[in-house]
Amino acid sequence: MSDEHTIEITDEALASILAIRQQEPGDDELGLFIEVTGIRGTQFAYELSFVPVVDADPHDRVERYGDLPILIRTSDVEKLAGAHLHVSEDPSAPGLTMNNPNTPHSPRIDAEVGELTGPLAEQVQQVLASQVNPAIAGHGGAAELVGVEEGTAFLRWMGGCQGCGMAQVTLKQGIEQILLGAIPELVAVVDVTDHASGENPYYQSAKK
Repeated sequence: MSDEHTIEITDEALASILAIRQQEPGDDELGLFIEVTGIRGTQFAYELSFVPVVDADPHDRVERYGDLPILIRTSDVEKLAGAHLHVSEDPSAPGLTMNNPNTPHSPRIDAEVGELTGPLAEQVQQVLASQVNPAIAGHGGAAELVGVEEGTAFLRWMGGCQGCGMAQVTLKQGIEQILLGAIPELVAVVDVTDHASGENPYYQSAKK
């Protein structure tokens, strides 16, 4: 076990976790397994569960917080470094809350811009085909040009990007920068994807 702590746990949260652990059956020492399971919105999603310490994967990091062992996958240590686990003060959402200074990275999109020709819509298509879609294909998604109107490109996410909480982050940090930087005539990029049933959120970024 390691004496170094990846996350900080308040005394109140620790007491709450230990009280819950006492209700678990069995005689094996149980540790709290904290796992990053995905992305919710623009933050990581987590799952907390009790597991016997003796069954910990050899690659898991095991840290002791008083009488409580914490188990973290090695691949999640960087994602959780500096996070703060505490009891929520919101009466409408009781329970443990994780405040994490780390956020998921959007897909890296940094290919060089080639020579662009043709009308504005054709130029956008060229950038999407040559730079954007190859970069996000590994995430199971793609971006489709719906249309261009008065210097604004309207994009629709497809595949794994549709409904993904990172779609707006990817648009802001990657695609918009490439499109606005590569095509001077383009002034804004708008996401018109129907990410959830009955909703059609728009994200717009105008060129400063």
